[in-house]
Amino acid sequence: MEFRTREDIEAPLDHVFREISDFPAFERAIMRRGGDITVLDGPVPPDPGARWEVRFRFRGKDRRIVATLKKLEPGQGLSITFESPNIKGNCQVDLVPLSPSRTRLNIVVAVKPVSIAAKLVAQSLRFGKHRMTRRFKTMVATYAEDVETRHRARA
Repeated sequence: MEFRTREDIEAPLDHVFREISDFPAFERAIMRRGGDITVLDGPVPPDPGARWEVRFRFRGKDRRIVATLKKLEPGQGLSITFESPNIKGNCQVDLVPLSPSRTRLNIVVAVKPVSIAAKLVAQSLRFGKHRMTRRFKTMVATYAEDVETRHRARA
């Protein structure tokens, strides 16, 4: 299952890149939403190979995902893979400069079920994909607005 969206942000490319690579801010956001996050041994963010263990509750069960930063290219974007016993996936974030003060944010999240139970759940989720896609796009749009707001506050 794949989700993709793009948002145009009224902020320069370097500001948007700083925002998408602010890993401590994302860690705090996960904790605010009730998750638990741990930086695992190895390279530390923002170095490629940095890994996090994220624990959270979803649909009444405790879940665990290990996320790995695969690439971080200044001014271009980043790529993160994630896996759990039931799913694997990746998140690709690309930045495209539209003008000196405007940046396009392209995000693609692909999720693949691994276990039989996850494949059954994924099959049932396909019926609600339109709703999940709408929620995903709303979440990214809200994030883009927050980036714009922080940029205006700094300017």
